[in-house]
Amino acid sequence: MKVRYRVLTGLFLLSTITYLDRVCMNVVSKYVKADLQLDNQQFGWILGAFSLSYALFEIPTGTLGDRIGPRRVLTRVVLWWSGFTALTGTAFSFLYLLVVRFLFGAGEAGAYPNSSIAIARWFPAIEVGRAQSVIWAAGRLGGALTPLIVIPLVHWAGWRWAFAILGFMGVVWAIGWYVWFRDEPATQPGISPAEVDEIETGRNLRQTDHRIPWQTIIRNPDLWALMLMCHLFFYGSYFFTNWSSVYFQEGRGMTEDQTKNFISLSYFLGAVGCLAGGALSDVLTKRYGLKIGRRAVGMGGLGLSSLFFLLAGLTTDNQAAGYLLATCVLLKDLALPVAFAVCVDIGQRNAGTVTGSMNFAGQLGGFFITILFGIIVEQTHNFNYPLFMIAGCLLVSALLWLKIDPTRPVAIR
Repeated sequence: MKVRYRVLTGLFLLSTITYLDRVCMNVVSKYVKADLQLDNQQFGWILGAFSLSYALFEIPTGTLGDRIGPRRVLTRVVLWWSGFTALTGTAFSFLYLLVVRFLFGAGEAGAYPNSSIAIARWFPAIEVGRAQSVIWAAGRLGGALTPLIVIPLVHWAGWRWAFAILGFMGVVWAIGWYVWFRDEPATQPGISPAEVDEIETGRNLRQTDHRIPWQTIIRNPDLWALMLMCHLFFYGSYFFTNWSSVYFQEGRGMTEDQTKNFISLSYFLGAVGCLAGGALSDVLTKRYGLKIGRRAVGMGGLGLSSLFFLLAGLTTDNQAAGYLLATCVLLKDLALPVAFAVCVDIGQRNAGTVTGSMNFAGQLGGFFITILFGIIVEQTHNFNYPLFMIAGCLLVSALLWLKIDPTRPVAIR
């Protein structure tokens, strides 16, 4: 196996663990709410605390990775969030849990921007879309595994110990990554000169770039379009990350087993969507050029997902709603690796900062939908109203791909 595919394997495991830790709170929501006596509006603020801090620390952590490399930054990121994952299990009040989840989000911020930095440095440009698809498919696999792993753990040892065990897994990964990985292929032990040459001649980097000034982010319309697209995109993503368990059980009256099965199916189909989206984008790019290759997949996936969200909210059949929402994940996740591939396309040596900027905007979307969902269902007792809002957001997100040009690198000023 080529060394760069071993690097991708490490990032695959990272992404899997990321979503195990992230989706765990969704899966155990009924136990946490009952134990700490929280309503949906309070629980929304706890979930939103993660998204807000994640958003605030995305750009700084992505920029730090551009400057000092993903080896040290990812090690710090994983150790930090693993510690606060474990501390989640010690929660005894609303305020304590709010603070812990805020710090958990601050720690996890930068995981995907720094993964993009590793991809930008370790993969030829023609493989970037597929490499991103593997990482995001791994995240969806982690989401699919979470209810299958965590619910038996909760029944065996309680929800608090489930967080402690997940935290330990992250520590093991961080130690292995720091010991083995190197930021540049040429300095990696065991790599052949032929593979180093293949990577360095095929990757899309400019060696003199080290950072993107804030004024570049503020003044660049292409980057704003990318950020707004991701902001609206993540309204759909964070419904599944934070509220799908509550929606299925409280909104649709499903059992815990039915909920577990639909959450797992959703994330499994999301993994399929990520792999298919990245591969399809690379194929279309090779045949029709970068602009069509990225835009067609991003726009098509989000547009169709918008329609399926609308249908899920309109149907009165609970099983049909479950399958429609699972299909939404497949369709919207066609666009996910493509969005992060565009960050590498236009960011080049600054891929971490561009990815951080886009993901910052996306996480703000995750924060808003997380808070709004809790408020809307608590005030109206209707769990489908948020789905209609998400459908509209995804439609606008799809149309924004017409403004995103992956062939035009972000200009350094």
